[in-house]
Amino acid sequence: MYRYIPVVALTSLLSFQAQALQVLNSIKPFEMISHELIIEGQSTSSILNANASPHDYALKPSDVKKIRSSDIVVWFGHDLESFLAKSVEGNPNSLEIQDLDGVSLREFGEDGDEHGHEGHDHGSFDSHVWLGPEQSRQVARAISAKLQAIDPDNQAAYQDKLAAFERTLDRTIEEIHVKLEPIQDQGYYVFHDAYGYYEEFFKMNNLGHFTVSPERKPGAKTLISIKTTLREQQVKCVFAEPQFTPAVVNSVIRGTGTKVGQLDPLGSDIPVEDGSYFVFLKSMANSFSSCLAQ
Repeated sequence: MYRYIPVVALTSLLSFQAQALQVLNSIKPFEMISHELIIEGQSTSSILNANASPHDYALKPSDVKKIRSSDIVVWFGHDLESFLAKSVEGNPNSLEIQDLDGVSLREFGEDGDEHGHEGHDHGSFDSHVWLGPEQSRQVARAISAKLQAIDPDNQAAYQDKLAAFERTLDRTIEEIHVKLEPIQDQGYYVFHDAYGYYEEFFKMNNLGHFTVSPERKPGAKTLISIKTTLREQQVKCVFAEPQFTPAVVNSVIRGTGTKVGQLDPLGSDIPVEDGSYFVFLKSMANSFSSCLAQ
């Protein structure tokens, strides 16, 4: 038995379906940003679950299916998610942040040092742009522009969402400045060099890192140097990460009296919902403060 659907209702249904865009993100922090920018009836998701690391991930068949069915795929680029490169190659709706004009990226030098860099000519870039307030602003603008290009009928709604994102970002920055100002001179080490955008923006006193990237194990010379620094200088904290449980951190701090804190660069425990990206940024400030303010 066939059910009669009025032409007007059918037209509305097809129109709604055409606008029900799906934004797929490589990792959760990008999904948090995307979630703030979509309009009613649209959805976001991410390929990696909360506790997975993009540094050593391998695509599953279900991931490939998601990529093919999504309207936009947001990822940083080869320097973070090399596992995605082949699957998004040639996809016009792939948004590769590493290739965006106007996003200021930190560049890792061959010796492990880094410096600010506006171009994309050489080197390996710090991919953790979601931790930089101004970088995340540029990412949000790029995602919004892509949404508007795909769904021009709702351009004004996307522009309103972007404006609200930027206003809330500005308020969040002010709150974090107040939180971190009393501890800006406190020295600390991090497990891997993931926090440079955040640290430079809020003028934190990072004394160093165990490794540039989690796949690279720190050498004995590096560990001895860090342990000597912990013993001889006023180093308040060493920050570990929930995605990695390196015994090396515990071995280096043993006998130094240095506290161990935890920073989560992916916001593992924060559900993706309205305002979650700003909760995430503030949670970073809380993590720094909880250890460094002691």
